[in-house]
Formats: sequence, C-alpha cells, structure tokens
Amino acid sequence: MSLYPLALRLAGRRVLVVGGGMVATRRVPALIAAGAQVEIVTPELTPALRSHVDAGRAVWTPRRFTPGDVEGAWLVHVAIDDPIAAAEVSEAAEAHHIFCVRADDRDAATAWTPAVTRHGQVTVAVTDGGDRRRAMAVRDLVAHALEATPPAAPELKGVALVGGGPGDPELITVKGRRLLAAADVVVADRLVPGVLLGELRPEVELIDAAKIPYGPSAAQEEINRILVDRAQQGKFVVRLKGGDNFVFGRGGEEALACAAAGVPVVVVPGVTSSIAAPALAGIPVTHRGVAHEFTVVSGHIPPEHPDSLVDWPALARLRGTLVVLMGLKNLPKISERLIAEGRSPETPVAVVQEGSTAHQRSLRSTLGAVTADTAEAGIRPPAVVVIGDVVAVSDVFTPAAG
Repeated sequence: MSLYPLALRLAGRRVLVVGGGMVATRRVPALIAAGAQVEIVTPELTPALRSHVDAGRAVWTPRRFTPGDVEGAWLVHVAIDDPIAAAEVSEAAEAHHIFCVRADDRDAATAWTPAVTRHGQVTVAVTDGGDRRRAMAVRDLVAHALEATPPAAPELKGVALVGGGPGDPELITVKGRRLLAAADVVVADRLVPGVLLGELRPEVELIDAAKIPYGPSAAQEEINRILVDRAQQGKFVVRLKGGDNFVFGRGGEEALACAAAGVPVVVVPGVTSSIAAPALAGIPVTHRGVAHEFTVVSGHIPPEHPDSLVDWPALARLRGTLVVLMGLKNLPKISERLIAEGRSPETPVAVVQEGSTAHQRSLRSTLGAVTADTAEAGIRPPAVVVIGDVVAVSDVFTPAAG
C-alpha cells in the first residue's frame, strides 16, 4: 500500500478519542500540543488522562461510544482493544468521511500515526508498512542528526541560559544540546561537562568565564557585558553553566542584564546537582515516612559571616533533608552551627563528590564526624553535602551504572 503523507493542522478542531487506557494516554498529549479540541469518550480514564481533563485541556464523556459521537470531528482515534467495538467506531467514521486511526488493527484504519521526532519548529514523521521497529529506528537516527545540526540562523537570537546538568554530558536536556549546537558564542563555567565543549563547531567563540580576571562581583558584570555585547552583534549566545543556572548560578542576574539591554532571553533549565548527585549515590532527598521536605542552601559563606542570608537556627529545627552546595570548605563551621542549634550529632550525613561523572565518590558519616571523615577520605570540591535521615535509605539501595 502506498501512503500519502500529510501534516494536519488541528488547532481549534475537534478530535474524538475513544478509549481511556494506556494507548489513549500516549496519544492524547500530542493532540493537545497540536491545539486540538480533544473529546474522550470512555467509561473510565487513567489518572494521567484525568489530569488533562481536570486542567481543562480535554473533555471527557463518561460512557460507551455511540455512532453519533463522530459527528463534527475532524479526526478519530480508536484506542481500545475490543475489535468489535473498534470496528463500530471506524465504521461510523467512514460513514461520515472522517479519517480514523485504530490502535488495534492498522489494516482496518484509514490513517496511521507515524514515528515522530520534534526539534524546535522541525517535525519529522516516519511511516512504515508494518515494520514499526524500523520506523522508530529511522526516527531515532534522524533525531540524533537534528540534535547535531544547528537550526537555521534566523530561528535563534539573543541569549540562551542553558543548564548543563551535574556533570554527565548525557544529562543536559535535549533542548539545551540543540541550542548549544546552534550557538555562535558559548560562555562557559568550569563545571560544565567538557565533552559538550568538544562538540562545538570550530568557528564558535568559546569564552571561559572562569578565567575572567576580576573579583567575583566584577567578573559577573563582565560576563553580563559579554552576553549583551555578543547578542547585540547579532550572534546567538549560549551561557552554559553546570547544574541549573537558577540554582546558585546567577542566572537571574544575567537574565535581568539582558532584559535591561533589550536582548531576548531563552531559559533552558538544567538538572540540578542538589537532587541529581544524591540520587546517583542512592539517596532520595525526600522519602515517604522519612522526609517530606528538602532545603537547598549555599555553603560558600560560613554561618557567622555577616553576608550570610541563611537562617541556620531554623534549618537545625527542620526534620527534613538539608542539601548544601559549595559547602565543603565551610563544612566544619556548618556542622558545628547545626549541632549548636540543636541538630543531633548522630544525624546521618553523606558527601557526594563530582556526582554523575566517572570520578563520583561518596562518603557516609554523621554530623558530628563528617569534618574529620571528609578530611581523611580526601574528598574535594565540587561536592554536595546531604544531611538527614534519607541518607540511611542508601544503605539498602545502590543505583546501577547508567
């Protein structure tokens, strides 16, 4: 059978979905993303579909299908595995000249859903003659090629604030990697995954922000100036930081500087090491029956420093998890202060060095002993400190290497 490929503009048009199980759960989000007016007809819904209904993104008619349901629809999706009921739906659609997708029997359908990949404004759909695995393999190859191919220059302007993730280059987001491949200028910090920089095009201007020869405040002003200057030259600039730009990454300052200069800003959140590093060491920052909250604080300033904005007495009273970033140097003073404010010296503590990388190391200790233990073990920055009972969960959970 020869297929005629076609892209449908469904925004504002009614699409009927018959069925409320896992097949419908997979199909409905793409229809919603296309702007379709989705109506689901089925006695029961999965929780995921119910959340779309509750949010007003879809309409649910809680009953079995009747032939009149297809009237006014531009497209019908049959997402049920009962062949008799599915045939009833497709026959009704055929009678009204409406294209119908059938999950149970593609040969009985008048339309097929292809294997799809999306990158920015580019959508690639791969159809097949029954070899679904091959179509998906081709789709994945195309997706990989698109990730490595810069979009057309007019598509991207201004500055993108991209979080590079905790260190493993595979933990940057798909969007972050796509924008990085399109950059004319990359302003990078020392903790970004080095492999990502090795993939940049030869003509890309790479600025190592860690080598800007100023004090901390002046250096940030210089970074802001560079971002604005290059963007105003018409170049697409990516500000690449480890973790997430907005978790102690001064992303807010850079966004404000760009906004003040009239430079458009795209924000691409990154996987923050405050959650990723503990998780990769087997420590969930929250755990049912153990911790219902977690707090992330910066430890680059000791507790007694006049510039510190951290309420250490309040943190000592919390029952949940405390995650300290950039705190290894001041860990002795931090642990002493927490104990002085009432936190038990026996509180479990973990220190995770270079989480997500090939050099990851982790140490288990207690609040009272962690200073000596980290010194003896030779733990060095960058490291994430986790304080709380969730650390004990790792005694029975060890993640496999990815």
